Amino acid sequence: MRGGNVAPIGTTLLICLPPALLLFTLFVVLPVGEAAWYSFFRWDGFGTPTEWAGLRNYESLFANRVFHTALRNNLLIIAVSLAIQLPLALAMALILAERIPAAPIFRMIFFLPYVLAEIAAGLIWRFAYDGDYGLVASIARAFGAVAPHVLADPAYAEAAVLSVIVWKYFGFHMMLYIAGLQAIDRSLYAAARVDGATRWQLLRHVKLPLLKPTIKLSVFFAILGSFQLFDLVMPMTRGGPSDSTQTMVSFLYNHGITRMRVGFGSAIGVVLFVICVAFAIGYKRGVMRDGDGDA
Repeated sequence: MRGGNVAPIGTTLLICLPPALLLFTLFVVLPVGEAAWYSFFRWDGFGTPTEWAGLRNYESLFANRVFHTALRNNLLIIAVSLAIQLPLALAMALILAERIPAAPIFRMIFFLPYVLAEIAAGLIWRFAYDGDYGLVASIARAFGAVAPHVLADPAYAEAAVLSVIVWKYFGFHMMLYIAGLQAIDRSLYAAARVDGATRWQLLRHVKLPLLKPTIKLSVFFAILGSFQLFDLVMPMTRGGPSDSTQTMVSFLYNHGITRMRVGFGSAIGVVLFVICVAFAIGYKRGVMRDGDGDA
């Protein structure tokens, strides 16, 4: 019986694996390899790269002030996601996972920002923050205050972008937590109540421990997504004002694509790729490893 299953599995692998490997090589391995190769050239993207630069692109990158600002902003986005966005999503999930009136409607309302395309969301909030005609300006004038140009002021632009990030992706993590909570056997809740557990003890000793794998996955998505953030920043600020809202990817776009410094932009891409891969491997082995009792 066992031997009869080996042949179909082997045949399936032979049929499905080569096309998948071919597509992965064409669209992942080769582009990454080309980017790494181009990063050693001074190249504007036209013709064949011939001017060898060695490690000068990387030296220029690590000495660039804006690169440090972009990296700091990515780390700040991660901090805000972990300290505000995920706890808020978990709190709302704990409320909306219960059988309360209109819970599906509230879930839909909170999830809608995530469904909205990033470019569209960025344009909507750019208009809302507009100092002449936007919602913020209208509210300020209604209270007799001077209308602020939020996205034009480095002191406010960063906070404005961070608030939109929390608003945009909070619903995704909330739905992830709700799915994790609904997968928990409800008989465990009943048994804990029979033993006299309070709502706080039920949360602390039953819900959160059983939700830990989902929380780990949510943190992984939040951190990796923070490093790759681009679509919201470009329509709102394009990395300005004065490069105060640059992220790693917007910095790459502004130099590698807009200014046609393809060699320098490739160096940025390689550094970002190394950071993401190192984090993914380290997180998988250190946090999401199997056999720790909760994965």
